[in-house]
Amino acid sequence: MSRAIYPSLAGKRVFISGGGSGIGEGLVEGFVAQGARVAFCDIAQAESEALVARLDGAAFAPVFHHVDLRDIDAVQAMIGRVEAELGGIDIVINNAANDDRHSIDDVTPAYWDERMAVNLRHLFFAAQAAIPAMKRAGSGVILNFGSISWHLGLPDLVLYQTAKAAIEGLTRSLARDLGRDNIRVNTIIPGNVKTPRQMTWYTPEGEAEIVAAQCLDGRIMPVDVAALALFLASDDARYCTGHDYFIDAGWR
Repeated sequence: MSRAIYPSLAGKRVFISGGGSGIGEGLVEGFVAQGARVAFCDIAQAESEALVARLDGAAFAPVFHHVDLRDIDAVQAMIGRVEAELGGIDIVINNAANDDRHSIDDVTPAYWDERMAVNLRHLFFAAQAAIPAMKRAGSGVILNFGSISWHLGLPDLVLYQTAKAAIEGLTRSLARDLGRDNIRVNTIIPGNVKTPRQMTWYTPEGEAEIVAAQCLDGRIMPVDVAALALFLASDDARYCTGHDYFIDAGWR
């Protein structure tokens, strides 16, 4: 299957959170293949270093930063380092999240705060740190990753779904406040994507149930999600902002 090439992405300075595995790995690979300059962060050291080594022969090999996104001071300091390394930041992709299951009875105030730190808070502060560079450049793109989970009301994910619902509101607000600076902000909402982590949750029977609930046969892969992100980050999507874009095979 041939993939689109976006000339406007060549040389763009891109930051991706959670880029070491799963959907994030697909994002890093996709932007590197477009000739973009990519920096990414993750807490998965081994997987991230393996990804960098695998893409070492690219025109611009990706740069990895080991950062815990719950530490906002570290997040914003990292964005500063990325800006210095890449000579600016044109595109921020807030992908990192964690969908650990939990029951209502198990939630404490401390666990609530930790889940919001993992799944919501860092998106705003990473964007906040990168916005000045985008304003100086005269344009920018922020892509926030939501989730189909809260649209479906899946069980045992109350805090994750709360955070992911809030991300869509964050996108709308940032798009309004940043539009006159020519900074576009959108949400990507994946369905069930076949990644090693997701496969720990599903039996073959569970996979079959997901496909049966989709309009299309087959399993969504990280490369499919990356294809949507590449379009939304490119100049081809120059009038796309403030909206939610689903890549879910019509899962209902």
